[in-house]
Amino acid sequence: MDLSILDVLPITSQHGAGAALRCATELAALGDQLGFTRLWYAEHHAMASIASTSPELLIAHAGAATKRIRLGAGGVMLPNHAPLRVVEQYQTLHALHPGRIDLGIGRASGTDPLTARALRAVSGSQFASLMDEVLRFSGKGFPSSHPYSHIRVIPEDIALPPVWLLGSSGGSAKLAGQLGTGYAFAGHFSPMPPAPAIHTYRRNFRPSADFPKPKVILAIHALCASSDEEAKEFALPVLYSLSLLQRGRSVVVYSPDEVRAKNWIPTMDALGPMGQLLIVGDPPRVRRAIEAAARAADADEVMLMTLSHDPTVRLNSYRLLADEFGLQRDATKDA
Repeated sequence: MDLSILDVLPITSQHGAGAALRCATELAALGDQLGFTRLWYAEHHAMASIASTSPELLIAHAGAATKRIRLGAGGVMLPNHAPLRVVEQYQTLHALHPGRIDLGIGRASGTDPLTARALRAVSGSQFASLMDEVLRFSGKGFPSSHPYSHIRVIPEDIALPPVWLLGSSGGSAKLAGQLGTGYAFAGHFSPMPPAPAIHTYRRNFRPSADFPKPKVILAIHALCASSDEEAKEFALPVLYSLSLLQRGRSVVVYSPDEVRAKNWIPTMDALGPMGQLLIVGDPPRVRRAIEAAARAADADEVMLMTLSHDPTVRLNSYRLLADEFGLQRDATKDA
């Protein structure tokens, strides 16, 4: 199974946004070395726990620190952006790192309504027309009568990288199939079962140049450690953050001791549906759960998001799973 990484650059009580940005480079280099297929950066705004506001900048930076791993947005929240600007940025990235860039596109704004207003985000109901502009600017072309038909997109000799539509409830699945893009289901935060959306995508799929066959990524939230007990300890602050997030509160990721000092207990009532999305355990346990989720969803690839109060815990989780799944390491980077 292909394994990939989703990085949201978690902000913790011990490591601020600046440290999260620096750790992103370390994770990119590690993922490249360990044999992960791709690394995507999310786009979120005004969240206390997440530093990934600018995927295109992170991609450009990670490109210089890696050699093999594919890099992309997971995703560009299209209502926040002018389609022409998105095409310019990602064709530029594709020119700088040929064959290694993905463009994941989401239909939400990735933030709260007030911040979306400050971003000049448009309604998600306009997503289909925004996507049409992206595809027309990237090569499909506008009718000669359209005022945009005379606009030159630079770099014009570079194609847009492969496009993936993101979904968390199935809303984008049919459109992704009809457009012949890849489809990525956000199982790391959506309590909706992924299989119905993925089946909708496959039923409606029309082959394209980048995707002659349908291709599905299932994003999963997982935390792996050397033992189940250790993993449960590291997961305590992540569960606490998830319990608050489902109530509309975003907080930094605390340490286990800080969570215990709040007298918070991870009960079913406290966790709610989002608490069931985190896979926790030692490598064999986490592997079994990931494989079962991928089979149930009919996914081709799994993309792992891991949060932790300590960056070393997060990096070690990816190391353990790379070894457990037998990913092909780049031996030249161990020299």
